[in-house]
This record gives sequence, C-alpha cells and structure tokens, in this order.
Amino acid sequence: MKLSLLSLHSLLCLYLLSIAITADAKTTKANYPGAKAEIYKHASGDDLYLYIFNPKGHDPAKDKRPAIVFFFGGGWNGGSTGQFKQHAAYLASRGMVAVLADYRVASRQKTTPRECVADGKSAVRWLRKNADRLGIDPKRIAAGGGSAGGHVAATTGIITGMDDPADDLSISSKSNALALYNPVYDNSPEGYGYSRVKDYWKDISPLQNIDKSSPPTIVFLGTKDKLIPVATAEKFKAKMNEAGIKSDLHLYKDQPHGFFNESKGGSDIFLDTLRKTDAFLVEIGYLEGIPAEEQLKAASKGKKKK
Repeated sequence: MKLSLLSLHSLLCLYLLSIAITADAKTTKANYPGAKAEIYKHASGDDLYLYIFNPKGHDPAKDKRPAIVFFFGGGWNGGSTGQFKQHAAYLASRGMVAVLADYRVASRQKTTPRECVADGKSAVRWLRKNADRLGIDPKRIAAGGGSAGGHVAATTGIITGMDDPADDLSISSKSNALALYNPVYDNSPEGYGYSRVKDYWKDISPLQNIDKSSPPTIVFLGTKDKLIPVATAEKFKAKMNEAGIKSDLHLYKDQPHGFFNESKGGSDIFLDTLRKTDAFLVEIGYLEGIPAEEQLKAASKGKKKK
C-alpha cells in the first residue's frame, strides 16, 4: 500500500514531535531494589513516578495496610527520590506500604512551589484512588518529607486547595498523618521562601492554615538549623495543640539543617529519628509492637558523623 506525500509528512511530524517530547523530559526513572515503580502523573512533559515498597508477604487482594509517601528536600529546586529510601525500606519491613514520590522542581521542569504542592497532592490522591489495587487503607495514608519536601508533605495534610485541576478532585488529596524532618512550614515574610511565593503565601504556608482538620504530626528539628528557627517549630506545635491536634516536636541540640540524613548526622541520630518516627506511628495506630534492634540497624548504613 502506497502512502501519500501528506501521510508521509504527517508520520514524519509525529516522529519528530515524539523525539522533541523525549528530549524535553527531565525525569529519569530510578531503580530501587525492592521497589515497584508506577507513573502517577504526567506533567510538564515528564512522567512522574512513585516507588512502592511493599511489606514481605503483602497481598493486595486481602490486606488493607497503612501507607506513607515521602517527598525529598531540595528547596523546591532539585533533589532525589532516594533521600528517604532507607526510611521507606524500614517502614515496609514494619508492615506499611512505603512510597517515594517524585515531583516537579525548578531545576528540572522550571516550575514554582505551587507545582510542587500540586504534585504532592496528586501523589496522595493517586494512592487513595488505587488503594484497593495496592492493598492500602485509604483512611491511613501518611505523608513525610524533609525541608522543602517536608513543606510538600505538610501541605497535603493542612492546605486546602492548590490541587492540580487535571486530577479527579472527587478523590481527597488529604494525608491522614505527617512525619516532618526540618520542614519548611512557614512561608510568611518572616519564614522561608517568601520571595518565591509572596503572591500566594497565605494559601501555601502550612503554619497559617492549621485548623481542627489538620492531621497528627511529628516534627524533627536541629537547634542550629539556619533555615528553620526553633521558634517556628514551637509556634507550629502550639497552634496544633490549640486546635486539639496531636503534634510531637523533637529538638536535637546543636544539629544543623538536614541532620536527620544518615550521611550528614551519622547513624546514631538517624536511628534515633527512625525510632521516634516508629513510636509515633505505633501511637496513632499505623504500626504495632516494638521493632527489633536488628530490624532498626538493618536500615542503617553504619555511617559515622564527621
């Protein structure tokens, strides 16, 4: 069968368009042992992935396990989904479905914090939409993250709106619990990142949007964090408590921003934050029992603080 010149031209255009789209893509699919990758969203020319760690023996047809999704830090500019892979693998070993989420950032997709938040909400919404298939409890989906990733996580639990209009908005994007590691959660003129969100800071700042529907939260912060003052963390805790919401704050003396990462704070601090995260999840009914010390240490790479 002969193709007309018009058909050939159309095919050539489609081919060139596909090459352009591929060349424009900035997200690279990661490979984490023990994790299954799924695309949860396509935006800004990119496929955005979730990396799902399932507990041993997990049967989605029978199980309804609690889940947690982690968002990496990087100032809304960059970062790697692998930041929380130790946390995810550990919590999967404890019985949760643990997930690492990619989201758009300025260095890769030329986006703003608004898109970071929209993607965080899309990730939670996707997990809830697929809860039956994944074997998770749609009423027990926690969000966690560090620094700007902590901001993304916090917005999923506290901020109303700022959803991606392309999502199925009939499905809630609200997380049911938060685990935040030196989080950016005050975007006021006195807080972090105001210059980048000044036109809508009141809508995107978790601290200014706490109410009775906010989820239980655990926060970790170093007392020498130059980006997130201790006073901000104490104000957040006070406002949560005033709203009748459980809010735990753990301060680490003389520790800087990012101390919770084992590569920066060392294995002792990393394991301490992991133990406290575990205890918090037990307290709110997401985990059971006390982890074996060997189980905790298996999450550590044994790095010493320099």
